[in-house]
Amino acid sequence: MTDGENGFSGASGQGLSRQESRDSPYRDGMEIWINPACSKCRSALSLLDAEGADYTVRRYLEDVPDADEIRGVLARLGLEPWDLTRTQEPAAKELGLKEWPREEAARERWIDALAAHPGLIQRPIITAGDGTAVVARTDEAVRATLPR
Repeated sequence: MTDGENGFSGASGQGLSRQESRDSPYRDGMEIWINPACSKCRSALSLLDAEGADYTVRRYLEDVPDADEIRGVLARLGLEPWDLTRTQEPAAKELGLKEWPREEAARERWIDALAAHPGLIQRPIITAGDGTAVVARTDEAVRATLPR
């Protein structure tokens, strides 16, 4: 086991790992966006490790996705930016996001807010090599990203 591209290793939060077996059936370009302080993120990583998945960890608060990446993830998820926004976060309250319109005309404003304030992005997000993605807050959602 190594610590992946973002220097994160071990499942306790002191280090989360990814399996690097070249014989793994899960070598499909999977990436997981995490906040290491988040228990749901740590749980998703533990499940991926238990399943032998080969994945890359992205600490999205440090390696911030740009607006184009957010658009791409939204398309893969089939969600709108307001569906992916943590509206109870302090930054959301400061921006007054609860009052923002949830319509096509406001979509780019929401995406720009997520890019400028990545802590507003719901987590963890897993993007799979087959083009799918999930907000992996449950074990079932994590398992849905694994090849059958």
